[in-house]
Parts: sequence; C-alpha cells; structure tokens
Amino acid sequence: MEITVNGEQVTLEKNSGTVAGLLQTLGYIGETFAVALNGDFVARATYGETPLNDGDSLDIVAPVVGG
Repeated sequence: MEITVNGEQVTLEKNSGTVAGLLQTLGYIGETFAVALNGDFVARATYGETPLNDGDSLDIVAPVVGG
C-alpha cells in the first residue's frame, strides 16, 4: 500500500496501517503535532482507529518555535 506522508511516498503492508501505527513507526512521540488525512483534521483520540488506505495523503504538522 502506498501513501504520501508530508509529500514523500511511504510503502506500508496492505491494509495494515492506522494513523497511530504510522506515527509510532515514524517516531512521532508526544502531543506536539497535528495530523490531517486527505486534507481533513484527525482528532488525536481517533488516531488508533483511523485506518490508512492506498493512495491516502497524510500531513503531520509540528509547531515551530522561534522567530
């Protein structure tokens, strides 16, 4: 299964991924980021039950501190 994460192609096992699983695999820990799946905000409470499908686009946005 191919999805796009922040503009980069990622290959996952077919129909085996959730947002939470992918975030863990990519090393995203804590609560300092937001996620959009196919342009729609995903609530943190639903990461574990939000499936990823072939062709999905996931944007992970972390705040930038400084100026």
